[in-house]
Amino acid sequence: MSKTRVAIICGGRSSEHQISCISARGVLGAIDKDKFEPLLIGISQSGQWFELDSADDFEMGSDGLPFISKGKKPVNISDLGVDLAFPLLHGAYGEDGTVQGLFEMSDIAYVGSGVLASAVAMDKSFAKPIFADFGLKVADGITVHERDWNANKELEIAKISALGFPLFVKPARSGSSRGTTKVKNQSEIAAAIAAAHEHDPRAMVEVAIQGREVECAVLEIEGKAHASVIGEIRVHEPHEFYDFEAKYLDGSTTFDVPANIPADVAEKISGYAITAFEALGCEGLARVDFFLTAENEIIINELNTMPGFTSTSVFPMLWQASGKSYTEIITQLCESALRRPRNVVR
Repeated sequence: MSKTRVAIICGGRSSEHQISCISARGVLGAIDKDKFEPLLIGISQSGQWFELDSADDFEMGSDGLPFISKGKKPVNISDLGVDLAFPLLHGAYGEDGTVQGLFEMSDIAYVGSGVLASAVAMDKSFAKPIFADFGLKVADGITVHERDWNANKELEIAKISALGFPLFVKPARSGSSRGTTKVKNQSEIAAAIAAAHEHDPRAMVEVAIQGREVECAVLEIEGKAHASVIGEIRVHEPHEFYDFEAKYLDGSTTFDVPANIPADVAEKISGYAITAFEALGCEGLARVDFFLTAENEIIINELNTMPGFTSTSVFPMLWQASGKSYTEIITQLCESALRRPRNVVR
């Protein structure tokens, strides 16, 4: 029986380029090679596509994280001759519907959500009202467009200040907490907005939720969404929140899997995760992040359609605790993607 040829695609043009490479290295090592023939494709930060011999072709940055600048040979998506694409791309040009549209146009099956669900999940300012419409609680906040900020900073600062402090300011369409700032008073607003606008012309401002950070992984099995056990992220000093350094660089986080929360609350969170997944029309997989307050109020933070995917990332960790190995998850995602129809109007 011939093997399914899978293009593992990583890198990309977003600020999460290096994290994508780490995810790809993990999947490349764990994919079931009795069933699948992997082909590693790297996209440089300038947008060039290359075929790579192995993860050894990654270059290493001064921060110790891998990146792609060149490869064995340039490639074109339509010339890959693959049965399936596994786009381990986080952030812009990878998780936002753009590369999904390329796969649809090229008639290539792919792992993960389609064009619309990817785009909406990526833009938190659009996802929030959909979540609210489906009965999920969201944090109060506003969106500050770079155009409006430049036109009248004083008015925007007044609108932001009216929400109260502390606040979080973050890009509407970014991940890994890039460009995210905790703001404690009015004097810190301008710098926080500038940091967010470096990544996205739309900055989201939200009231800080006092609560535990809990996460649930959703995996689609035979067309039905299933939720994992719940995990909790605990961030240690000197970090005040789960920022990029805490996530990837200095190991100042602890993961409790399963989370130490009452069974009935965990069941509610699992149900809300599936509700969020279905509300946006997601497919394949997602990680859904929530805040859990002292009063057991559950507030959705965001949904990631292509979460970090190393063997020690939260998504595989939650499913490991739910009874599925890293390799089994990869196989499930590939098989589901091969079975589903394309998402275009027919």
